[in-house]
Amino acid sequence: MSDAVIVETRNRKLYITLNRPEALNAQNEAMRDGLVDAIERLDGDSDVLVGIIYGVGGRAFSAGADLREVREAPPEWPQFETQFPNFRHFEAFRWASKPIIAAIDGYCLGGGLELANYCDIRIATEASRFGQPEARTVGGATRPGLHQLPRAIPLGEALLLHLTSQPLTAQRAHDIGLVQRLCADAESLLAEADAIADQMIECNPTALRLIKRMVRWGADMTAEQSEKLALVAREAAALAAAGDSGWQRPQQWQRPPG
Repeated sequence: MSDAVIVETRNRKLYITLNRPEALNAQNEAMRDGLVDAIERLDGDSDVLVGIIYGVGGRAFSAGADLREVREAPPEWPQFETQFPNFRHFEAFRWASKPIIAAIDGYCLGGGLELANYCDIRIATEASRFGQPEARTVGGATRPGLHQLPRAIPLGEALLLHLTSQPLTAQRAHDIGLVQRLCADAESLLAEADAIADQMIECNPTALRLIKRMVRWGADMTAEQSEKLALVAREAAALAAAGDSGWQRPQQWQRPPG
């Protein structure tokens, strides 16, 4: 595991910390490797049910790709737009089997926003800012940014963000559904992430994985996803028939009134 990403396990949660504060947690090769390793650990540890990702430093969740690395890349190194391996950490998050919460404090730009969008829930501090500045910084956005953002917010909002390269406030991001919760500061942000994760942990662990897959795949029904959804539906039916011996309903759960 790279020092650019710190991974810790506590109370059935995997904490993934982006640890390049001096570079606004920009994503370089070491960070991409660390993020892939983190998801492999999340998926491979049966005791862990939820992931939480956070960027240290108080200035940025992640400012996107490390532009110094891009500028210093050798001529034979393909550009980000055509080199699929540079998206391997996005793909790892995209196909992670367990829920992931992005706890965002500060700038969440470019590849940082793309990474957050591959998480299942996004919460942020009120001072955070969100943007896709690639049209001004590198001349164009990468495929994940172009295709993922319109799935998270209305098309017009996505185009406004891409075509102007102007950031959104946290409040505006919350208003259009990009962010699910707003918090006053980093301390309350991490407490809220823990609280949401704890609520998930009280749920049936197999159901968490099934629901995530069915919602994710069903939201954008290509032929391939439709086939996968059918497989998940059969697995869900088997779960309903057999039950899950490793889980018991929390005693504090109560039926809603009415």
